Amino acid sequence: MRFQIVQGDESLTSHSGLALVGAILERTGLRERCQEIKLPGHPVPIVSNGDVVTAMIGLLCLGKPDFDAIEPFRDDPFFTRALDLDAVPSSPTLRQRLGQLAGGADELLREVSAAMIGALASAVTPVYRDMVPLDIDVFPFDNSNTSKEGVRWTYKRFDGYAPIFAYLGSEGYLVDLELRSGSTHPSQEGPAFLRRTLHLSRQVTSAPLLVRLDSAHDSIDTIQVCREEGVVYIIKRNLRGEDTQEWLQEAQSRGHREEPRPGKVVWTGEGTMHRSEMDEPLRLVFQVTERTMMPTGQALLYPDLRVDTFWASIPDPSEKVIDLYQDHATSEQFHSEVKSDLDLERLPSGKFATNQLILLLGMVAYNVLRLIGQESLRDADVPLRKHGKRRRLRSVMQDIVYLACRVVRHARRLHLSFGRHCPWLKTWRRVYLRFAPP
Repeated sequence: MRFQIVQGDESLTSHSGLALVGAILERTGLRERCQEIKLPGHPVPIVSNGDVVTAMIGLLCLGKPDFDAIEPFRDDPFFTRALDLDAVPSSPTLRQRLGQLAGGADELLREVSAAMIGALASAVTPVYRDMVPLDIDVFPFDNSNTSKEGVRWTYKRFDGYAPIFAYLGSEGYLVDLELRSGSTHPSQEGPAFLRRTLHLSRQVTSAPLLVRLDSAHDSIDTIQVCREEGVVYIIKRNLRGEDTQEWLQEAQSRGHREEPRPGKVVWTGEGTMHRSEMDEPLRLVFQVTERTMMPTGQALLYPDLRVDTFWASIPDPSEKVIDLYQDHATSEQFHSEVKSDLDLERLPSGKFATNQLILLLGMVAYNVLRLIGQESLRDADVPLRKHGKRRRLRSVMQDIVYLACRVVRHARRLHLSFGRHCPWLKTWRRVYLRFAPP
C-alpha cells in the first residue's frame, strides 16, 4: 500500500507529560526565583532567566540535553503552554544564558530541588527500621576525544569527569551533586560535600539518616562529620596494604564461620580499633571470604581470599551491617539513569561551570521524573502487571511523558484529548490532579 502524506489542522503533541513537568515546576517557584538573578549587562533580558532555566529542564525531562534540541520546540505552542513560558529561547540564547548563570544559580537549584522533594514526595522510604539511607558515590562520565574544560584521566581509565552524587531514600531521590574534574580524588572536599548534603537532606525528611560510603571516602574527617551531625554511618574501610593473611587468622579466631557451599567459607565478626585522632575506639565489622573451589566445582590452584571491613556506628549485628552496605549498590542503578535515561554523560558545553549548571538542572529534571513515577505507582489504575517499588526514569518518559494526545481549544480553555484506548489515561489524570496547582 502506498500512503498519501497530508497535513491536517489538528493540534497534536507526542509529549503530553510536559504538562506534568510544568505543574510540578510551578509548585516550586523556580521560575520566579530565577527572575531575581541579575546579570551584568542584561538588566531586563528579552528572554527571561526563568524561561531559559525552565525550558532547559523541559528538554532534560525529554532526554534531550543538547542546546540545539530546543529549536523544534520554538514553534510548538504546547511546549510553551505546558511549561508556562513567555518565550522559548533559541539555541544560541540557551547556550549563552546558561553560561552567564553558571555559578550564580547553583545553590538556588539545590535548595529548590530539596524543597520540591520535601513538599511533593508521597514518601521517602526508610531502608531499615526508621532510618532513611543517604548513599554518596562518585561515578565517572566518559567524555573521551573532547577538549572540554575539566576533562581529565579518571580511575575508570578514560578521559572524563568524576561527579559525586548523593541519593536519599529507597526511591533514590537525588538530593545533591557536584561536577568534578576527572582527576579529582573522590575524598577531596568530601567532608564539606557531606555536611552540605546532610543539610539538604534534613530539608526533605526529619527521619534518622543512615550514611553509606565506599572505601574511597574512608577518612577520619568524614567520620567526625557524621558524629558532629548526629547521623548513623557505614563506611567501607580502605585496607591500605594490610596483610589479608593476618585478617584471615583474625577471622578464624574471632569470627562466626559459615559455609554457603562446598569450597567457600565466610567468617563474619566485629571488633574495635583505636585511632589517634579519636577519643574513643571505633566499631569495626569484618567479613573474610575464602574460596577454594568455583561454583562449577572447578578447584582453584591457590585459595581466593577477600577481606571486607567497615566502620559502623549502627548497633545491629555485623551480618545486618553487611547486608545494609550491600544494598548501597542500588545507587549504581541511579547513576545509570542519570547517564543513560537523561543522556547526561557527555555534557554539552565546553565550559566547566556551564556543565555544572546543566548537571544541577538535570538533578531537578531527575527528581521531577522520579516524583511522577512514584506517584503513578500509588494506585491500582497503573497498567502494569507488577507494581514495583520504583519506576526507572526511562519507563516514566516512555509511558507518561511521551504519551501522545490532541490539544483542543474550547470555551477559552485548553483540553488534552487522549485516545479512546489509551491505557495510561487514568494514571496520567490522577498524577496531574495530584501536582497541578489548586
